[in-house]
Amino acid sequence: MPRVLLIEDDPSIREGVGLGLRRRGHDVSAAETGEAGLGLMSSFHPELVLLDLMLPGINGVQVCRRIRETSQVPIIMLTARGDDFDIVVGLEAGADDYIVKPARTEVIEARIKAVLRRLSEPAGGRPDVEFHGELAVDRAGLTVAKNGERVPLAPSEIKLLLHLSASPEQVFSRQQLLEYVWEHSYHADARLVDACVRRLRHKIEDPDGAPRYIQTVRGFGYRFGPL
Repeated sequence: MPRVLLIEDDPSIREGVGLGLRRRGHDVSAAETGEAGLGLMSSFHPELVLLDLMLPGINGVQVCRRIRETSQVPIIMLTARGDDFDIVVGLEAGADDYIVKPARTEVIEARIKAVLRRLSEPAGGRPDVEFHGELAVDRAGLTVAKNGERVPLAPSEIKLLLHLSASPEQVFSRQQLLEYVWEHSYHADARLVDACVRRLRHKIEDPDGAPRYIQTVRGFGYRFGPL
């Protein structure tokens, strides 16, 4: 079972979630502040981070950005709010998914499994490496390079790119992408898709000009180019 770093300032939630995950076999290390959680990143080496959005001192968004500077470890945000703005800001910072508190341990465990499955996307009988313009997509190694340089991608980003690039020119609705990549069935969570597309574009597209690889189909969803 993966090692989980839990960063949560509410002691009842921290203890309850930590206990529930340990009972399911996870090795859990918990921190009550963002500073303490960042310190544990290098010593505990988590395979997944559960990160509260509203932390004292360094907040969850800042912690997420700091983690993303050096690591692509899966991050699931924990938020007591259903506020769209707060959730989108967290996703833009690099989180892979979110859970609105309070949440049962089995719900958290299901989201953990879904995020980690994105790290084991099968090649599906396709060539190990596909070339799309300047992009080289290694489906077996789950890596992407642009002009020969490795592009660091979070689990949700790589799975989204793999899915889109497997069917160039095919248009996928936000709901189709949501169900495949995140295994969610809630229409309101389409913001997960849009935030992930924006992060992915920032990493693989040229900074100037219209997107070449991931193109928006207005009123429906996205398709993969390249143009």
